[in-house]
Amino acid sequence: DVYIANVVKCRPPQNRKPLPDEMSACYPYLEAQLALIKPKVIVALGTFAARALLRTLDPISRLRGRVYEYRGASLIPTFHPAYLLRNPASKREVWEDMKLVRRILNSEF
Repeated sequence: DVYIANVVKCRPPQNRKPLPDEMSACYPYLEAQLALIKPKVIVALGTFAARALLRTLDPISRLRGRVYEYRGASLIPTFHPAYLLRNPASKREVWEDMKLVRRILNSEF
């Protein structure tokens, strides 16, 4: 029911943020994974996932809370779990995003 994939397929040194060329190099693998799985909903956890899939430089705070179309799937960007550890007040926003995911999966959207 749930499949987890990463934008980059290996962890950058010292767990730093992935560079654009690293994301570009791994993107074909992510596309192939999504093509095989054919998800109804994709939840992009964090800035890098949302930016990679939506091909934008907008911050996650501007992207979340809306539904986008991605190759036949509904794409919902939200905050990354690591961000929530540092900013627990944002959990309410992620909860609202997850309720939106549930509505789509239950075809109430």
